[in-house]
Amino acid sequence: MLMSNWTSFNHGQSIGTVSPEGGRILYDEEHEGGARLTLKRGHGYISVSLNVYGWFDHTRFFNSDADAQREYRMMRKAVHEMMDIINREGVSDLKIWEAISDFVRRFP
Repeated sequence: MLMSNWTSFNHGQSIGTVSPEGGRILYDEEHEGGARLTLKRGHGYISVSLNVYGWFDHTRFFNSDADAQREYRMMRKAVHEMMDIINREGVSDLKIWEAISDFVRRFP
């Protein structure tokens, strides 16, 4: 996609597999700063999940593939910006939690 800070999670081997929750993984990328973004389709749902290693997990559910894919792309850019703050040297935990809170408010 657009930013080189992203790579396929597990060299793309997770694509097409079924997650522990039962959803088939369609997109699965890892940010070099320590996050994973996954789009999966389950029985009756489509979701986008974000795991920021050591900080938080956040999952959103959608009614259509188009909505989920659009939001995945938007979240991807916002995750990149959030990771810049989280990985900034000397940043306080308060600033990190503010960045996380801003992200969750933007992508409920």
